[in-house]
Amino acid sequence: MLVLGMSYSWWSGTTYLDVSSELTCAQIAICRICEPIAFMGIFPYIYFMIEDFHITEDKNKISFYAGMVTSAFTFAEFSTGLLWGRLSDKVGRKPVLLTGLIGTAISVLIFGFAPNLTVALIARAVGGLLNGNMGVLQTTVAELVTAKEHQPRAYTIMPVVWCLGSIIGPMIGGALARPCISYPSLFPPGSIWDRYPYLLPNLFSAFIVLVGVVNGILFLEETHAGKKTQPDRGLKLGNWILSCLPGFGKCTESRDEKTKLAEMESQPLLDHDEQLPGYRTNENSPESSPRLRSASVASGSWDALDLEDGSETPNLGISRIFTRPVVLNIISFGILAFHTMTYDQLFPVFLSTAPPDEPRPISLPFKFVDGFGLDSKTIGIILSAQGAYQLLINMFLIPPVLKRFGPRRLFRFLVVAYFSLYLITPYLVLLPEKYRMIGVGIMLVWKCTFASMAYPSNAILTADSAPSHLALGTINGVAASTASLCRAFGPTISGILYAIGLQSGYSGLAWWCSALVAIGGAVVGLQIQEPLSHTHSTAAAVPVNDAEAGQPESTQVTGRAALSGLEA
Repeated sequence: MLVLGMSYSWWSGTTYLDVSSELTCAQIAICRICEPIAFMGIFPYIYFMIEDFHITEDKNKISFYAGMVTSAFTFAEFSTGLLWGRLSDKVGRKPVLLTGLIGTAISVLIFGFAPNLTVALIARAVGGLLNGNMGVLQTTVAELVTAKEHQPRAYTIMPVVWCLGSIIGPMIGGALARPCISYPSLFPPGSIWDRYPYLLPNLFSAFIVLVGVVNGILFLEETHAGKKTQPDRGLKLGNWILSCLPGFGKCTESRDEKTKLAEMESQPLLDHDEQLPGYRTNENSPESSPRLRSASVASGSWDALDLEDGSETPNLGISRIFTRPVVLNIISFGILAFHTMTYDQLFPVFLSTAPPDEPRPISLPFKFVDGFGLDSKTIGIILSAQGAYQLLINMFLIPPVLKRFGPRRLFRFLVVAYFSLYLITPYLVLLPEKYRMIGVGIMLVWKCTFASMAYPSNAILTADSAPSHLALGTINGVAASTASLCRAFGPTISGILYAIGLQSGYSGLAWWCSALVAIGGAVVGLQIQEPLSHTHSTAAAVPVNDAEAGQPESTQVTGRAALSGLEA
């Protein structure tokens, strides 16, 4: 409820959406926060859990097995991301989101009871296989927020909620793991908590996810254009519960009005046998009709629409969905995920690396080896401060910056400048002792600011380049799968390179390789063009005869920005 209150007050205080849309954003936030709590909650105790499995006596190998447990989720998520995206296009967003949350609950429960590494890996893989919510949630936000001026705020909801979950999850995981050691008076030895020392934090995570499932069933509205008019018993029950509570009457009234409006928009504008007039203006063209505001369809595909039942089923093939702009945005997203995840995984290792026992010769600019040698408590404080800073800038800095510069201009600047972050970071070890922590703070502020701006910018560009809103689930599913695969390989590759660099005397090797990857991302990112819906007028005339139909189209109505132009 705290998250609901924060999300609702932050959103409603800075935008002008209807009450129903504001509530839906709050429900999305609640559904989203469940996952980082469950995903990030294992990090404080995974080292000790692997140690308790007695797999190896070599403690240097524990981090390898811990990485396997982390990667099991992302590899599994990669394998099913497209499936869940396509399924959400067919059955709706809400059923897929609820399935993902239920899968997360099952995963954390199995993980809490895991007696060995095999079961732990299976548990994490189950969570990844049943969870395609990352892409589907992006699609839901894209369908919910159609006005261009609201996009910067809308696309920072997910990062803000993730930051909250990434702060809460590790705190709870660290506090509740091995309770018989931490709280012997409450959890006596020999009990179930002694036999399964990591069950308690996973039970807490499962409870949080269960709250998210109940919230989704009762209050989350369907946003899919072809499914949102279908009856939803869970939502009706939720509306009845809200109507019984003082002060929530307007919420249910707003939702009822929105449902009626959606039903009106889904009705055919003309009878089946009624002929169109010989002359039409832009005011009664298909692009401007209320019937089509819920989803954009390219000109010439009107035969694919069933006007009698109001459903929209354009037969979009793979080649029509994955256009060049869409593919470029997905590739940029994958490269961004690769090197940002590499930084997130490598930086704590970088801070914990101890200086060599014997000083090694330094040959600048590239050959040097040194370390910070910080303890886990200090690193934990640094990472917590990083999370707090990222939360604040996502709430107050990123939306106005996105609105001021636009997603394409901002994204281009970021991908061009990103490589310098990786180029400079390894040189922190060469700073005098008294300036090292200042350098660490500057690097973290730089990293958090760039990442918090790059991800929403890419999400907006991807959604605006989609040929149809009905294909957003598929597009975001592929994007999520691509990011999952890159996040799975990034930490593994960077860890190997970092070890090689320390042995060979080039401790910056992994960082500089990440800089090369970022340069590749810049090459791709600079090819991304502004979506046609942003560069052309959205009030293009519709061909009314065969001669006109043979002419090339001067505009294409795509994405939410086109919808905003129509509504304006």
